[in-house]
Amino acid sequence: MLRTAPLQAITFDLDDTLWDNHGVMVATETGHYGWLDRELTGWLNARGQPASPSFGERFPLEAFEQRRRALARAHPLRRGDFTWLRERALREMLGEYGLDPASARLWASAAMERFMELRHRVEPHPEVEPLLAGLSRNYRLASITNGNVEVQRLPLGRHFPVAIAAGEMLAPKPDPRPFLAALAHLGIPPGRALHVGDSWREDVEPARRLGMQVAWISPHVDTSPMPPHIYRLDHVRELPALLRRLGQKVPQ
Repeated sequence: MLRTAPLQAITFDLDDTLWDNHGVMVATETGHYGWLDRELTGWLNARGQPASPSFGERFPLEAFEQRRRALARAHPLRRGDFTWLRERALREMLGEYGLDPASARLWASAAMERFMELRHRVEPHPEVEPLLAGLSRNYRLASITNGNVEVQRLPLGRHFPVAIAAGEMLAPKPDPRPFLAALAHLGIPPGRALHVGDSWREDVEPARRLGMQVAWISPHVDTSPMPPHIYRLDHVRELPALLRRLGQKVPQ
């Protein structure tokens, strides 16, 4: 058994740590953009303004992606604020499509409401709810994400008294500030906290530099030795076994 200082807090990344995110994002991306194209076409036709070409034909999804990347380059402080980038890109393109500024703003906002509705249709791994419920009895929990899921909108949000949206604070991971903010809210020093995440660059490296222990969710076969206080797991369901090996409290 490995022996480490008693842990008091565990912080979690969200996307691809507590759920698989790829399918959600594909459905969200295509779903909200298709919704905007259909609804805007109907609205314009009802006003006697034939939509030909339609918004989606004038600006294919790839053009939307390119516009977001261009905005991220032009506004580097906003590069991690994905909600802002999306809405700003939509507003610009709707204006170029011919909408007046007020209508462009309203339709961009409506499309982002649809986006956020679809974005929150995540399906946490079945082990996550009981895992968090058990951990919350022994540890303080926090989420730290670069994504734009508002974890408090999800049922499992009740387990996270601290939720840090790194992009909105204009300091996306691997910036250390989201981790420092979570630790400050938790009132826990880095050496008494474990971070759980799937990205080596955005989760492992910044947490390690601060002195946190790290559980790296990496299902790929990798026999490389890990640096001290970094532990590779295939899946978040293996976290209780890791805590047991570390001599820490294990959820019952």
